[in-house]
Order: sequence, then C-alpha cells, then structure tokens
Amino acid sequence: MKVSVIIPVLNEIENLPHLIADLKEIADTLEIIIADGGSTDGTREWTREQPGILFIDAPRGKGSQLNAGAAQATGDILLFLHGDSGMNREAWQAFQSAIAGPRIAGGAFHICFAEKAPGLLRLVEKGINARTSITRTATGDQGIFVRRDIFSAFAGAPDWPLFEDVELVRRIKKAGKFAVVKAALTISGRRYIKNGVIPTALLIFTLRIGFWLGVSPYRLKKWFEEVRR
Repeated sequence: MKVSVIIPVLNEIENLPHLIADLKEIADTLEIIIADGGSTDGTREWTREQPGILFIDAPRGKGSQLNAGAAQATGDILLFLHGDSGMNREAWQAFQSAIAGPRIAGGAFHICFAEKAPGLLRLVEKGINARTSITRTATGDQGIFVRRDIFSAFAGAPDWPLFEDVELVRRIKKAGKFAVVKAALTISGRRYIKNGVIPTALLIFTLRIGFWLGVSPYRLKKWFEEVRR
C-alpha cells in the first residue's frame, strides 16, 4: 500500500529537515506533502528546494492543513506527522504491520520525548502511552494514520482551532478498528520545557475536561491563548 505522509507546519525550519531525513532513510517511495500555514522562518523556502516533496499553502490551523494535504494525496494510507517529530525504522515497520490488518481503519503511535531532561517528561510520556493503550485514543503529535477512503468518507478532520485531532480519532474509531503502534514515535517536549512540565500537563488536562464537558473548541482556544500570555 502506498503511504502519503502529510506534515502540517508553521515555522518549523529547525525541526522539519530532521524529520524529512528520517523519512527518506526509512523508505524512498513515500509521498511527502508539506502543508504550510504561513511560515516566515525559512520553512517555505527550504521545503521548496527539496526534491520529491510536494509543498502546498494552506489556511492556518491543523484541521485545515491536514485536509489541504489530504486533498493532494494519492496514497492508500494517510499518515499525519507533526514537523517536530521523528521516526526510526522500527516504528515504521511496526506501522506497516499494523495498517496491514484488513479491519484496521487507522491508528496512532506510542511516543517518547527526544529530550532526556527534565525527568518529569518521562512520567508524562508513560502517562500518554498508558492512556493510549487503555482508551485507544490519541492526539496529533502521536502520528495519526487512516485509510484515505475512510478519511474521505467522513469528510476529513474538523476545521477547529483545538481538539481537531481528538475528533479525527473519534471518527476513525467509528469507521473501524483503531491500532496502537507501541514502537515509539519521537516527539519534542519543547512545550513542556518552555512552560514547565507540571503547569503544561495541568493545562492540557483542564482543556480536555472542558472539551469532554462540551465547551466549544473555539472558546477553549481563546482561554488557552489567554493562559499562555
């Protein structure tokens, strides 16, 4: 099955080249699509110079960028990765084995943080992986994947400012089985490091509770931005 890797980016020049290098080392037949939301740090210029990569402009916002990339994809499987993630051969092979299941609609990966410190990141990592295994849910930084025909059937990801990834996973699970790849995807802990591990974890948990209680993602986004300021 052909895989289309779709990477929504905004100012990822420091991280994106590392992910692209990982992907090209793993497989040379991938379709790689960069959906840029208006980068100003050189991401656009660098990407346009790379052979074998389709660069597209997209309305800013993860949901909009995912949908814009998917609209250009020709693969049987859509794999959505964040620009600050990394993938090794073990994770790639585990992903291929998972998606080969005939009733698998999509899935996501366990994660490990690229940074070794602070030590509290290891607790967050374990918590995320435990939640994923128990509830079979995931967020966008966990490398969500889905069959392209299924993604098209439910009209893609919602155009929300927050939790578009959670809703995308819900739609995938409604369409079929959701696979959890335990070979870890490497992700950046920069948000936790910048704002503090405990405050960031508490903020994310609070936002999740609000979402579960039915608070609009648009309202949550405004509150999220106010807290960050």
